[in-house]
Amino acid sequence: MPSQLANAIRFLSVDAVQKANSGHPGAPMGMAEMAEVLWTKFLRHNPANPKFYNRDRFILSNGHASMLLYSLLHLTGYNLSIEDLKNFRQLHSKTPGHPEYGYTDGVETTTGPLGQGIANAVGMALAEKILAAEFNKDGLNIVDHYTYVFMGDGCMMEGVSHEACSLAGTLGLGKLIVLYDDNNISIDGKVDGWFTENIPQRFESYGWHVVPNVNGHDTAAIQTAIEAARAETGKPSLICCKTLIGKGSANKEGSHKTHGAPLGADEIEATRKHLGWTYPAFEIPQEIYAAWDAKEKGAKLEAEWNELFAQYQAKYPAEAAEFVRRMDKKLPDNFDAYVQAALKEVCAKAETIATRKASQNSIEILAKELPELVGGSADLTPSNLTSWSNSQSITRNGGGNYVHYGVREFGMGAVMNGLALHGGVRPFGATFLMFSEYERNAMRMAALMKINPVFVFTHDSIGLGEDGPTHQPVEQTATLRLIPNMDVWRPCDTAESLVAWAEAIKAEDHPSCLIFSRQNLKFQARNEQQLNDIKRGGYVISEAQGNAQAVIIATGSEVELALEAQKALAAQNIAVRVVSMPSTNVFDRQDAAYKTAILPESLPRIAVEAGHADGWYKYVGLNGAVVGINRFGESAPAELLFKEFGFTVENVVDTVKSVL
Repeated sequence: MPSQLANAIRFLSVDAVQKANSGHPGAPMGMAEMAEVLWTKFLRHNPANPKFYNRDRFILSNGHASMLLYSLLHLTGYNLSIEDLKNFRQLHSKTPGHPEYGYTDGVETTTGPLGQGIANAVGMALAEKILAAEFNKDGLNIVDHYTYVFMGDGCMMEGVSHEACSLAGTLGLGKLIVLYDDNNISIDGKVDGWFTENIPQRFESYGWHVVPNVNGHDTAAIQTAIEAARAETGKPSLICCKTLIGKGSANKEGSHKTHGAPLGADEIEATRKHLGWTYPAFEIPQEIYAAWDAKEKGAKLEAEWNELFAQYQAKYPAEAAEFVRRMDKKLPDNFDAYVQAALKEVCAKAETIATRKASQNSIEILAKELPELVGGSADLTPSNLTSWSNSQSITRNGGGNYVHYGVREFGMGAVMNGLALHGGVRPFGATFLMFSEYERNAMRMAALMKINPVFVFTHDSIGLGEDGPTHQPVEQTATLRLIPNMDVWRPCDTAESLVAWAEAIKAEDHPSCLIFSRQNLKFQARNEQQLNDIKRGGYVISEAQGNAQAVIIATGSEVELALEAQKALAAQNIAVRVVSMPSTNVFDRQDAAYKTAILPESLPRIAVEAGHADGWYKYVGLNGAVVGINRFGESAPAELLFKEFGFTVENVVDTVKSVL
């Protein structure tokens, strides 16, 4: 007979799904014993302080089982009431259909898109490893916690789980423990027709410690398996829990019909009888609450850690202050002044270099002030230029601040999200702009969660050249700008590159994409006002000589072209203003007066960007024009391609004249 503690999860889950008439009862019912053992015997957390620095992280990667997590949070004493459970899946509730970071205390990450939760968890375990190596001292291990994950067959099938778990094995993340809900069921039914790989062998080949064939309904067996996983410190662990979906359901146990639909009133009633649960819907007896309650244990745990930290603080005051600053996600006090001084130096140098090189120089500048930076690249470090003089590669045996992600763009993005969510580190990771496509859903999740990793992209256009259309982005910049709560920057020179980097670092509630060129771009001289206005996303980089007849808007490598066209038009007595718009997203947030001052409504506008044109009609209107690219590129040297696709002074001049 299942334990009453596990049954409390089962009935809260089926009652909430039934009341909402929507949701997934099968997984919470099947994983109830797994949850009972982990949360009552092992998980170190404090319901009264969900942000306790040294808590264990728990990730429900199969996010559709959200009622399992909400039940656990409610039962153990988090700020989640029975009324909140009754509001499951309702508008503005604390219990949305899939767990959402920021909505509910105790939810460590937003899960739902399968496979990303486990990848986030790899990032959290990696953050723990990095911070432990940096801050722990003999006998004073202030960073010392586990990351626990529940995942199901769906997560296992998603490619991103392969990417992240392969990396976790290579890096030897021994404090990552995954409990796999191996129930052989997905939405379409038994998985035997489409998912037959040997999971234990797969994870052993990654370098994981595997505990196979655990009875997922036997609490003693689960406990033994978790103890074995904790004893293996050099490898991440996978515990394969054989379970029945909908465990305990009187007539539907083991059926895919319990996956994504309420059990129905009759079946719930029959299940109450079957499991000897005599309490009405949403009622939990006091003795079961008492057995689950983790508040006292959690307070004691945090008090012990506070004592340890006080000892650490007395002995290592500077390190302690730095640790708190970083875990509280605060920038150094002098950060703005530091950036301003660095910007002056960058302008004094006035270098003509590729913006990918300007990006590397910016990283070098920022890393001196921000030891929390953790960089990385999806196997393109020499091309993305994301390393710096003090970057140290993270290995199996040590910490550091640079991750070699391998050719795993999606995995990289999702691991970066986990690093950011953990706190104490500020991740950035890079690939070619074209391969943002592989990373995109992780970027969307960062924006959705309002977290702030920095996604770095180089080789930003047909300027990539000979690698051809498979590697030349066309629609990528435009579509990245469409992601809500994402700032996209495409700088035109060294000054804009540093400002873009600084603004991305200062962002608290959104991620940023920084897009850089492969080819050299000329430095543009600016006065102080222009320098200050870069961070507003768009500004006048060159005023018309005389009364302006039109405005050219450009970004990145095309700013230089727009300025050349301005000169050529002036020679024909046509005065135009040139606006550099490194970030349309940031420009759109400016007040109406500023936007009108930069783009006067009375003047026709022409946008110039080596990417898809459609997004620019928002700024030029139907009476304006766009010099852009609406077809795939070609393989050829960059200078020939720019000519072929109309990125010439002559074509920009003709386009301006066509709207006058």
